[in-house]
Parts: sequence; C-alpha cells; structure tokens
Amino acid sequence: MDSVEILSPNHGDGSNTSPGKDQQAAGVGILLQIMMLVLSFILGHVLRRHRFYYLPEASASLLIGLIVGGLANISNTETSIRAWFNFHEEFFFLFLLPPIIFQSGFSLAPKPFFSNFGAIVTFAIFGTFIASIVTGILVYLGGVMYLMYRLPLVECLMFGALISATDPVTVLSIFQELGSDMNLYALVFGESVLNDAMAISLYRTMSLVRNNSSGQNFFLIVVRFLETFVGSMSAGVGVGFTSALLFKYAGLDIDNLQNLECCLFVLFPYFSYMLAEGLGLSGIVSILFTGMVMKHYSFSNLSENSQKFVAAFFHLISSLAETFVFIYMGFDIAMEQHSWSHVGFIFFSIIFIGIARAANVFTCAYLLNLVRPAQRQIPLKHQKALWYSGLRGAMAFALALQSIHDLPEGHGQTIFTATTAIVVLTVLLIGGSTGTMLEALHVVGDTHDIHLSDGFEANNGYVAPYDGEESSSSGNRLKMRLKEFHRSAASFRALDRNYLTPFFTTQAGDRDDNDDHAEDSLLRSRREGFH
Repeated sequence: MDSVEILSPNHGDGSNTSPGKDQQAAGVGILLQIMMLVLSFILGHVLRRHRFYYLPEASASLLIGLIVGGLANISNTETSIRAWFNFHEEFFFLFLLPPIIFQSGFSLAPKPFFSNFGAIVTFAIFGTFIASIVTGILVYLGGVMYLMYRLPLVECLMFGALISATDPVTVLSIFQELGSDMNLYALVFGESVLNDAMAISLYRTMSLVRNNSSGQNFFLIVVRFLETFVGSMSAGVGVGFTSALLFKYAGLDIDNLQNLECCLFVLFPYFSYMLAEGLGLSGIVSILFTGMVMKHYSFSNLSENSQKFVAAFFHLISSLAETFVFIYMGFDIAMEQHSWSHVGFIFFSIIFIGIARAANVFTCAYLLNLVRPAQRQIPLKHQKALWYSGLRGAMAFALALQSIHDLPEGHGQTIFTATTAIVVLTVLLIGGSTGTMLEALHVVGDTHDIHLSDGFEANNGYVAPYDGEESSSSGNRLKMRLKEFHRSAASFRALDRNYLTPFFTTQAGDRDDNDDHAEDSLLRSRREGFH
C-alpha cells in the first residue's frame, strides 16, 4: 500500500503543476470523501427506518467505497483519485482510530459492565489469548502442509493477534433495535472493547520478539506483554483519574466556564494517547482505559450542559471516523495492489478464525459455568451468539496496515490483503445474516428482558459472587480458583462503590440511581430512534 501525503500528492516528485491546480484537485478529493460520507449516513438511516438487516450500515459504507473505487478504475482516473483519497498511516492512527477507541470505552454503561466484569475479562483476556494462539498455530501448520502461503511462526502469531480483534457493531445495533437480554449485550460489548486492548498488546509483543530474535524465551515474552499492556493501561487510568480530580475540585461547572470545561474534557483523551506513544507504549490501549475511567468518574463531575455536549461530541466524531474507515476499506480493496495470488491464505484463514473463535467462546463459557449454579449459567444459545458476533473491523484493519511496515514486503502485504478481505467478507456476509441468525437462536426480540435496574444486580449477573453450597468435589482446584476470581471481581465493585467513587466524584451519594435512570433512558431513546 502506497503512503501518500494527505494534501500533497506531488510532494517531492518534481511535478510542474501549479499551486492552483493542486488546490483544485485537493478540493475535488475532499468533496468526493464528503459525498461518500453523506451518502453512507443517509443510506444507513433509510436501512434502519425500514429495518433491512441484510445490509447493515457498516456493509453499506464498505459497498460505497467498493463502488467508487471500481468506477475510478474503470474511468482511468485511478492515479489522481488515489492521490487525493489515500493518507499516511499516521493520519489513520492519530486522527481516525483514537476517537473510535475512546468512544468504545466511554460508551460502556458502568453498571452492566462491572456486574459482568469477571466474564468480560475472561472472554476478552484469556479468550483472546486462546484465539490468537490457535489462529497463529493453525496458519503456521497450514503453511507447513502447503495448504496456504507459508509464514514464519512469529509472523503467524502476529497475524493471529491482529485478526482476533473483534468489532461486533452490526450485532450490537440489532440488539439495540430488537431488544435482547442485557447480560448478553454487556458480554458482547464489553468483550469487544477489552479485546482490542488485548489484541494490540499481543501484536506489539510478538513484533518485539520478532525484532529481537536472539532473546526469544518465554519469560521475556511475558515481560514484554506485561510492559505493553499494564504500562499502557496504567497510563490511561492515571490520566483518567487525574481528569476526575481536576473536574471535581477546579470549579469549572459554572455557566461562564462551561466552554473551558468541555475543551479540557476533549483534550484529555488525546493527552493520554500521546503520553503512551511518547513512552513507547500503546496509545490505543491507553485511550481505551482513559475512556472507561473518564466515563465512570470524570463525566459525573461535569455540569449537565457539558455532559450533553461531550457525549454528543464523542459520539459524532467516532461515527464519522468509523464510517470513513469502512468506506476507505472498500475503496482500498478496489484500487490498491493486493496479493490476490494467495487466495488460499484468505480461504483457510477464515476457516481457522472460526475454529479459534469457537475455542475462545466455548472454552471460556465452560470455565465460567463451572462455578455457576444451574439457574445462572451462560446458556448455549448465548454462547453461539457470542461466537457469531466475532466480526472483524477497524482495529484488525489498523494493525494489518501497521504490519506492512513491521514485516518483510511480501509477508506484510499478504497479511494486509488477507485481513482486508476477511473484514469485508465478515461484515458483508456474516453481518448481513446476523439478524436472521440471532432470531433463529431466540436471543433477540425480547425487549422485556431489558431491565437495567433489576437485571444487573450482583445476584443476577453472569459473574456474581458465588455464595451457594460448596461443590461436593471440594478438592477441585480449578473451580476454587475460578470462584476466587469471581470474588475478587465482587471485591473490586465494593472498592469502587465505597472508596473510589466517593473520592473521585462529587455525586457519590446518588451515583447508582442516576446511572440506572441514565442507562434506561439511553436504551429507550435508542429503541425509539429506530421506529
């Protein structure tokens, strides 16, 4: 994939075109992008209004990019249009990806997330690790058996890590429209958010191992992973807590300072991102946890008008960025030079990804159900819905884009081509059939199941502390350790309620009730918006 300056296609090539022509061409390129964005939003609105689930919004954006790119090829304007539509990877990572990732963490409803904290962490951390390793090993074995293009083991593991990042935007939108069990919604959404952090940490760890092949021992790999994940998470959480204290004690929630309040709130996420990047950590992981902390603590310290503004602002920016990313993916696959000679790599990768996703979901669900009483186990239909919701999206595409520079020319291009094709196929084919699949599993359509004030209490969540009778097999160490993990999740909720929330927020007394009403209102407005 060519790297082209955003607004300087003739930069450094000795072209004699006049500045006026350059400016005109730039305007045409930007106009094309705006037109595609407008068309995507209008088409998405029409699809929602008519409840046409076979073409989700993400699929519509991809198709628009594919059509425009195909027309550009046919009309022999490929070179000029590519020059004005392409952008540096830095533009993608610095301007498009951060608002998408921040909004993922910021839009997490605290109560359902923390009530299902243990299960979400199990699926997102342990499950993503399983999926990455299984995918990498199967791709490597496929190369050894000459079923597909052969890559070194470490590069296969890098591919397994980047392709394990899920983006179930289509599934979540159908949950919101048709209604669903909110424990399932919290699992799917929470897993996809933390899963991004795990995937990029694994990818960066494998990349470091590949670049320092002389010290490839297991201990070094673990240390590098913890350095990336824990360090980035700590930076993000630290920035989030700092912002909470600032908005609590600075007294900015008065009428004539609300602009300043909003400006500072918007700047903190980018501060977190750049701080982590400057320290050699992962800005994506950092800004994700900043979003979670700022929503849970800083947001309630804002004035009411500022809360409305920042919530709408981040939703707007992330929607624009995500739509543009899907358009660009469609445009890219139609116009760029891809390694289509390795079709076998794409075909078998899709099969291996499905196997790895199954290993992730069903293994983690089995472990979680070991400590669940019969009435609170994760049902098989919810496990199948989790497996089916493993679509790939912006994060996988971003890491594949990075792999072009991290890997040798042929290897990086093969991974990028395969990832782009997998994202397009999963969004178009699986995304289009999601509504039918979820209805067949009977996990959507029951809007009466959504009762936030009742459905997320500690005794109803999937991962509530287990206080029932002890199992007859008391010597089962696995069960005991899992129970301890669930108790630690409950202890964290108690720590948050008794100490963190009162210390970092000004509305600790009414916090839980306000969260319940806010989450009920949010879901009600979302459902009404689709009628």
